[in-house]
Amino acid sequence: MEKILVVDDEIEVTELIEEFLKESGYQVMVAKSKKELLEIIPQFDPGIVLLDIRLPDGDGIEILKEIRSLYPKIEVIMVTGLADRQIALEALQNGAIDYITKPIDLAYLANSVLAKAVERYTSLNS
Repeated sequence: MEKILVVDDEIEVTELIEEFLKESGYQVMVAKSKKELLEIIPQFDPGIVLLDIRLPDGDGIEILKEIRSLYPKIEVIMVTGLADRQIALEALQNGAIDYITKPIDLAYLANSVLAKAVERYTSLNS
């Protein structure tokens, strides 16, 4: 079972994503800040992080860079309320595997997460 860490300071967003992913069979944890994210990652060991672009204690792009540096095997999907092409491009150039805008299309999220989970599973078991 793939472990997914959802990082967003909007409670409604995290509750919606958490419930949806748990119903889809994933193990899910939630963090509301960069500080919580950095405390949870070593203990939870997620395969995927859904990361908000704006957190109260950090910029999502900088956090993405930090995750990719410290935990290169973790895949990061950026989540944002801003449909900004430049930010999306920057996120993808810095290692994000996808960029999802709010309100979140849960079907798209499932396809993005499932596709990545299948790809990871296949590459690990080849």
